[in-house]
Amino acid sequence: QRPEDLVPEQLRRLDLYDQPRLQEGFVEIDERHLKTASLILEGITCAACVWLSERHVRTLPGVVEFHVNYSTHRARVRWDDSRVRLSDILKAIAAIGYVAHPYDPGRQDALYRKERQRALRRLAVAGLCAMQVMMLGWSLYAMDYDTSDVEDMRTFLRWVSALLTVPVVLYSSQPFFLAAWRELRQGRLGMDVPVALAVILAFVASLWATVTHGPDVYYDSVTMFAFFLLTGRFLEMGARHGAGQAAEALVRLLPATATRLRDGAEELVAVAELAPGDRVLIRPGETVPADGTVVDGRSSVDESLLTGESLPRARGLGDALVGGSTNVESPLEMRVDKVGDDTVVSAIVRLLDRAQAEKPRVALLADRVAGWFVGALLVVAVAVAAWWWPIDPTKAFYVTLSLLVVTCPCALSLATPVAVVAATGSGFDVAWRSDLPIGSGLGSGAAANASMVLAALT
Repeated sequence: QRPEDLVPEQLRRLDLYDQPRLQEGFVEIDERHLKTASLILEGITCAACVWLSERHVRTLPGVVEFHVNYSTHRARVRWDDSRVRLSDILKAIAAIGYVAHPYDPGRQDALYRKERQRALRRLAVAGLCAMQVMMLGWSLYAMDYDTSDVEDMRTFLRWVSALLTVPVVLYSSQPFFLAAWRELRQGRLGMDVPVALAVILAFVASLWATVTHGPDVYYDSVTMFAFFLLTGRFLEMGARHGAGQAAEALVRLLPATATRLRDGAEELVAVAELAPGDRVLIRPGETVPADGTVVDGRSSVDESLLTGESLPRARGLGDALVGGSTNVESPLEMRVDKVGDDTVVSAIVRLLDRAQAEKPRVALLADRVAGWFVGALLVVAVAVAAWWWPIDPTKAFYVTLSLLVVTCPCALSLATPVAVVAATGSGFDVAWRSDLPIGSGLGSGAAANASMVLAALT
């Protein structure tokens, strides 16, 4: 059999993204002939996944830049096409367990829904099983005395607890095991390694105690530990999705079409076809499609989405209009001055993307410390086990297991990205819906407000 026949069909399809005609829709080329593309990464579950993917892709020859936005799971990659192909980058991402494809707003919304539903199912299974195991656990605690009358019932309740714990370990805890395996395969230690060790060791020890009629089982601890961790990640995911959707809403401020005036006739064109100097008719209730200047008419314009000011502002001949605002009263004729990336909305989108993509110093510090912390934790766990073994071998395992659970670095690796995501979402509200002074002109004020978010996060 030929080696190329062993390549999965999914990886073979990635070669299609190297075609120039296909790249026209999502790849930009700068003056240095470097290509830039926005990608969506599927399978990102925590900050450690972002760190792992960034470290792995940046080692590829020809990759100049690779950043993953933890809020939106969007990645921005810049590469030298003469040294590495886009398909090679996508295959490298797939090699560490993630799926990457060109950014598509509609597909990202679908991924959000899919991710939320999957996380909710895992959380529901863990929660329901944990409640049942806890109820059985109380019964087992009540039977904590040695008599032949309760031995059979104790054994029965242990086996029922084991059966209820199996879905939590095999299904709900699956993200911990997959993330830990990816980290170990890359020769790195992340917070999911001690989590996976604690879950699997506690379950195996409890199963062994059930079979051998040992003194203690920890099914309730396994289920509740997984449930609490999944709850934290589910809440974090909600904050991340909210911040990501808020940023994506900026792009939707501009309409898809506009009424262009040419030789006295009206024609409906896509906003992407507008060019500086075009004349555009904006009827009452329509959204201004680009930045420009009023050349005919007088009306009021609702700029609340940009400034937070609830009252419409009067606009007449010679006044500036900003794309994304809404005409309220009378028709206006506008001369287009700026389109595309030069508009105020695009500038603020870039500021917010930068605020989400660039990690603040505290996040970089947490990324560096987490790996060393996990390594030190495993060394201490081995030392504790070695210390307790000659003293009391029956307690060595359980003391070591308790150490792994209690010192889990979830707070270190999870709290920092959650704080950054929450700050970005709150900063979005401050930048766009505050009553702060606008300064000279709407555009400069809105961009200044958004830049405050960037300054606060960096």
